[in-house]
Amino acid sequence: MLQLPVTLTRRTIATIAVVMSTFHLYVAFVGPPDAYVMRGGHLAFALVLAFLIMPGRNGRAERVGWFDVLLLLVAVSAALYPSFNLNYIQNRMYYVDDPRVLDYVFGGALIVTVIEATRRATGWALPATALAFAAYGLTLGNQSFGIMLDQLYLTTEGIFGIPLYVSATYVMLFILFGSFVERSGAGLLFMDFALAIAGHTSGGPAKVAVITSSLFGTVSGSAVANVMTTGTFTIPLMKRTGYRPAFAGAVEAVASTGGQLMPPIMGAAAFVMAEFLGVSYLSVAAFAVLPAVLYYLAVFMAVHFEARRIGLKGLPKADLPRMRQVLSERGHLFLPLVVIIAVLLVGRSAAFAALLGIGSVIPTTWLRASTRRTFTWRAIFEALEGGARNTLVVALACACAGVVIGTITLTGLGLAFTGVVLALSQNSLLLALFLTMIAGILLGMGLPTTPAYIVQVALLVPALVKLGVQVEAAHLFALYFAVLSSITPPVALAVYAANGISGGRLMETSWAAVKLGLTGYIIPFMFVFAPSLLLMGDSLTVTVAAVTASVGVICLAGGLHEYFFLGSARRWERVLLIIAALVLIKPGWMSDVVGLVLIALILTSQRWFRRPSGAAVEPADPK
Repeated sequence: MLQLPVTLTRRTIATIAVVMSTFHLYVAFVGPPDAYVMRGGHLAFALVLAFLIMPGRNGRAERVGWFDVLLLLVAVSAALYPSFNLNYIQNRMYYVDDPRVLDYVFGGALIVTVIEATRRATGWALPATALAFAAYGLTLGNQSFGIMLDQLYLTTEGIFGIPLYVSATYVMLFILFGSFVERSGAGLLFMDFALAIAGHTSGGPAKVAVITSSLFGTVSGSAVANVMTTGTFTIPLMKRTGYRPAFAGAVEAVASTGGQLMPPIMGAAAFVMAEFLGVSYLSVAAFAVLPAVLYYLAVFMAVHFEARRIGLKGLPKADLPRMRQVLSERGHLFLPLVVIIAVLLVGRSAAFAALLGIGSVIPTTWLRASTRRTFTWRAIFEALEGGARNTLVVALACACAGVVIGTITLTGLGLAFTGVVLALSQNSLLLALFLTMIAGILLGMGLPTTPAYIVQVALLVPALVKLGVQVEAAHLFALYFAVLSSITPPVALAVYAANGISGGRLMETSWAAVKLGLTGYIIPFMFVFAPSLLLMGDSLTVTVAAVTASVGVICLAGGLHEYFFLGSARRWERVLLIIAALVLIKPGWMSDVVGLVLIALILTSQRWFRRPSGAAVEPADPK
């Protein structure tokens, strides 16, 4: 089979990737062009790189055949066709004027090439979903091919819709920011910072994994990327200090997954959420921050209780970096994150914040001799290339999700689905939330987080809002379960990645991850019934909710991991801990009092009837 030379392919990929990143930086600096030009250009770059980097079934990486080149040319032509025909596109009356022959040719070509490129990037789940919705629109939806083409290609309600807009304007820039930050040496800063804080405590390496993954996750926004970056250090360290392989892999998977939920950057879906809600990204980060803190608090306490229960010690202080030394040598690398937060706080757009953040990375490295030589021209080139490569999956997933959203909007399927959810739940909010949770996890198992969240917004969120859930809580609820699918068996991508490093048994690691992350499955229910956890309400209400919820998640971690502050927990104490967690999670002063009384009873029992401190305790089965 005729193939392009590998060296030529690599150079072409690198050049196009750098041009793509430079294009987006230029647009962010001078202002966005027409929607079709911006979104079409973004998609064209993504499609070109997809067909070069991920060849078809008979090819290997960077082994590009003639058919891949043909698909590439067709895809670029189809993506840019609206940009070169702006007057026609903007002046025609969609759904009224019949599409032209060229509209059919290029529109059909773009739909096919987007689905094929997405298949190569993410597998069959998302393309199959898009095809199923398109088939529904043409059959049960009673739409003609011309109307479907109009919706999906000739308007900004389909492929060129809000998801692709967010990918082109916000996500690309923040991924670029992450690429520059990685090459600045911030990864080493995060690791040494976590070691200095928690490395010497009980089970220190696991706590280092939690802290490092939460810090790195704010930059990467990808659970799998987070695992592969921090896990290569933290998982072997956990195993060397006595954690079982399954538990070590589970800690890294759960901690890395939470990065998509942790402000200030979160994952790509958060930017889509801001656009759907019609609020600033800072608003999304604000109401997401307390649930994210509760998530990481629960994971941190779970690894602490597990370490104390099985008698694990921390690392020797002599082998750990000193906090003063870490901050003096690399602390300045936190500045780009400070820049982004500060720009958001003064009310500027997320895109402008990302641009200034990127612009601050290189000058920041000049502040210390230890990082001054970090950014050579080669490193800048690699950062630009890496940012474009890391954007591919998001861009293609957003374009493919546009087929789903366009069909739902055109056919009114969202309203019909809302009726189905309301009928199945019989107007019970708790049952509707449970159905949404199951649907979100199932969607997330097959789809990347962003399209999984987008589909839920179209199909499930309206039903929750109709049942009285605050719209912000409904959207964040959907996002949480799209994210948590990364650690939910049987398809748990973050667990797969961590297990590849830890060498544990896959299902053992999966169930250990569920046990560690169980609080994450409960937190969405918490903020639905107590919107004060989203920082909504007066300061006293928010403070009380935050304190009682924090105590509740700590109790849950203790109950699940058979240890509380004064020693190992007996079976009846574990039951009371879980009950205390649930009543503290429930809003209301009476339930809070009950929870606190139960905690006092457990601590009293441990104080007077605890086991001798030297008693040996076997490690728990992580199942």
